[in-house]
Amino acid sequence: MRSKVFQRILDKPFPWYYKIPKLGNLIRQAEVKYKILKAKFEWMGVYFSPFKAPVPKFYVGKVAVGTPHFYPRKWVKATPKRATEAALKEIKRFEAWNEANKDKPRRIPSFEELYKDKLNYQYVVDKKIGFDFVGLGYKTKWSDTDYRFEWNPVWSFVFFKWQIAVSFKVPHPEHYWVCWLTYKNNTYKQSRTRMKIHKAKEVNPEVWTSSFGDKKETVCYWDKVLKNKWL
Repeated sequence: MRSKVFQRILDKPFPWYYKIPKLGNLIRQAEVKYKILKAKFEWMGVYFSPFKAPVPKFYVGKVAVGTPHFYPRKWVKATPKRATEAALKEIKRFEAWNEANKDKPRRIPSFEELYKDKLNYQYVVDKKIGFDFVGLGYKTKWSDTDYRFEWNPVWSFVFFKWQIAVSFKVPHPEHYWVCWLTYKNNTYKQSRTRMKIHKAKEVNPEVWTSSFGDKKETVCYWDKVLKNKWL
């Protein structure tokens, strides 16, 4: 028979180890890191699906591939030099505003005020050596199934000014990833593949009509992104 103490632990909304400050913090941090890592590689499930496999495209040369929008970079803590540069830049920004808006001048904080404030900031710097693993970029807009593609997955390694990058190309990416996300997230995992495809098509048909002068063309993008076996 369970003790009352043990039963109270089980009845708590959070696991018992969350009550131990240091242990709870370590476990929470590990859970967050695991979720972030899982999200970065979750897209690779497409290789074990009825969709055409993404094709790796390699780049070797000077840093030129974004991860995803900017060149590889990282956040660092403030240093006296960085805080000084940031404070002087802020003063110049205030001076430029006052010059352009002489009827609405703003008070320019002292260098000491700004310097003290900027010491609490973090700053972005170019990554000299290191890896980046960028997962599939997407968002939902008007509903949970209204997927919007943003960027393809990218893996990158930089060594000072040089970069090795792998991007993963798919046909019609703005439609391909919408179809795959619908297939993965909005169908029953236990269903057969054809049933999942049928259900996903009902959720997001991905049928688009384009006009070229007097001509109209209707395309079902499911036919463009699925393997021939599943058409």
